[in-house]
Amino acid sequence: MFAAGGIVSNVGTWLQRTAQDWLVLDLTHGSAAALGTATALQFLPMLIFGMFGGVLADRYPKRPILIGAQSLMAVLALTIGVLTMTGSAQVWHVYVMAFLLGLISCVEVPTRQAFVVEMVGRRDLSNAIALNSSIFNLARVVGPALAGVLIYVLGGTGPIFLINATTFGAVISSLVFMRKSELNPAAPVPRAKGQLREGLRYVIEREELLMPVLLIGFVSMFSQSFSMSIALMAREVFKAGASSFGLASSMFAVGALGGALLAARRARLSRKVLMAGALGFGLFQIATGLAPFYPVYLLLLIPTGIALITINTAANASVQIATSPDMRGRVMGIYMLVFTGGAPVGAPLIGWLSELGGPRAGVILSGVLVLVGTGLALLVTRLISARVAKPALAVA
Repeated sequence: MFAAGGIVSNVGTWLQRTAQDWLVLDLTHGSAAALGTATALQFLPMLIFGMFGGVLADRYPKRPILIGAQSLMAVLALTIGVLTMTGSAQVWHVYVMAFLLGLISCVEVPTRQAFVVEMVGRRDLSNAIALNSSIFNLARVVGPALAGVLIYVLGGTGPIFLINATTFGAVISSLVFMRKSELNPAAPVPRAKGQLREGLRYVIEREELLMPVLLIGFVSMFSQSFSMSIALMAREVFKAGASSFGLASSMFAVGALGGALLAARRARLSRKVLMAGALGFGLFQIATGLAPFYPVYLLLLIPTGIALITINTAANASVQIATSPDMRGRVMGIYMLVFTGGAPVGAPLIGWLSELGGPRAGVILSGVLVLVGTGLALLVTRLISARVAKPALAVA
């Protein structure tokens, strides 16, 4: 039920993400900086409030939280759709919607991540996370391409937001009618002082958690803005229309879907897989920035998507498996904070660099920074782990 509702809702989400990027470019006459600002505002709340959302996920039953959050997101999609359809939409409306979506996501995302293990248990967690990614990326294949066609056929982005508002009904229904007797809910953690600090200390003191959290933080700072880079490359470099932009997003998602299916076949996702995904994503980003022709660019987006979903799936699974049930909400709150919280830094930076040196320069530099960040994640993990270990040795 969760998977079926997720496919429908995620297709709607990718319809909206594509429409949102296109609407911002239309309203600002192709401004990369404005597109970067909209992307940053959507992820800024996670940077500020993300860990608090994880605390709420540990304190309260997860299913009601998800139902409420999905309902609020539907209302936002309906509102921006009506504004766009009536010709009243302005770029600040998109900024406000993006920020509010980010605010809701502070609670919804860590709760949803922690809810997966309640459906399947620890034994099948790696496969469940990978299959969940497959569903997400299947929608990522269909959504952008369908959005490009619908924007052309329906004459604008307004109807896309309205369609997305209706798709939330699928995931809300799946959550409402799910049989509670088949779930394995973690016992709610009673309210107490210092729970946020406890979660941070829990991650810092465990290298098996710290390394993937730091790595995903460095990588996602620039991976979260990659859909923005696809829009800029398609529109400004290769002069593609809305339908061709949707094709580029779908080619990237084809790779992501392939990577998710490969990950689902693995019983265990090792640290080597994690590192290979990070390095591959950085290198293929550089390659896409250097692509001379649009068909070559489209082909290079496939291995880029494979690499990105490999690191995302491996990091998520390794963190959840290494975390105890009573800490999972807080740990996933920290994980999602670093996963999405870097975008307010990375997206405006890449948007600004793309305005100065062109979209190619922005994509290439983004890839270089991913490679640098991978090395920094390993270095910082070793330094912190060494400092944590010293007091323990002294006490012993």
